[in-house]
Amino acid sequence: MAPTSQYVHGTSPEEQDRLTLLNSLINKESLSVLELRPGMSVVDFGCGLGQFTREIAGGVQPGGRVVGIERSPDQLRSALEFASKAGEASIVDFRRGDAYQPPLSEKEMGTFDIAHTRFVLEHVPDPLAVVKTMVRAVREGGRIVLEDDDHDVIRLWPEVPMFWPLWSAYVRTYTRLGNDPYVGRKLVSLLRQAGATPVKNRWLWFGSCSGDPMFDAYVENLVGVIAGAREYMLEEGKFDNGTFAEAIQQIRTWQRQDDAALWYSRAWAEGVKR
Repeated sequence: MAPTSQYVHGTSPEEQDRLTLLNSLINKESLSVLELRPGMSVVDFGCGLGQFTREIAGGVQPGGRVVGIERSPDQLRSALEFASKAGEASIVDFRRGDAYQPPLSEKEMGTFDIAHTRFVLEHVPDPLAVVKTMVRAVREGGRIVLEDDDHDVIRLWPEVPMFWPLWSAYVRTYTRLGNDPYVGRKLVSLLRQAGATPVKNRWLWFGSCSGDPMFDAYVENLVGVIAGAREYMLEEGKFDNGTFAEAIQQIRTWQRQDDAALWYSRAWAEGVKR
């Protein structure tokens, strides 16, 4: 039986809006490091709303094939709707299923050029099991690409007095749910333990500052991830409604400073199946 995972952010319309915003901020760089070519076959584990999966599909045309796997029926339904509205319903084979036991036939397993996942391993209790499945999904010489978070690397400057206690409470929701908020630093080890040969790792920048036209969008994403975990954070008892609102207001005040800077990066690693 696959371990049960809990996605701290949920699947509300507000969360789907945040994910759409996030995709607009990071997809270009995530796509460039994949080094796609026409004719490739890719399986995307935990494809969410499918926006990045469709960009992957665009990168392997003509002649490519992309399967997107998503556990949440709400997310999958939205992925199909977004693809249809964009006139791209045919370029991705979206399937409902679990990353531990993906809906791939035995004939499909071991045939993909790339198995990809982004922001999934931090939300599952057994990330190694997922990576092992990804290794099984690719052919000999195929690539396994992992992108995820290490929540310890974020910094705001000038410092926001209540931000670090607020962020620490947010991070603790991961561990309370049995997930790993620091999985990003472990990606190379996970590849090795899963039987792949790690060949690359890097940081993908996710920072911004006042004066950047996109700065407000980055701050909206930051506030959104925290707000999405609000109920879990209040349950812990370190924050109540008042102190939570005060901490968010401090971020908003910092956002208006002309020297405000958000420093953050996503962890990225690639392995090859030998």
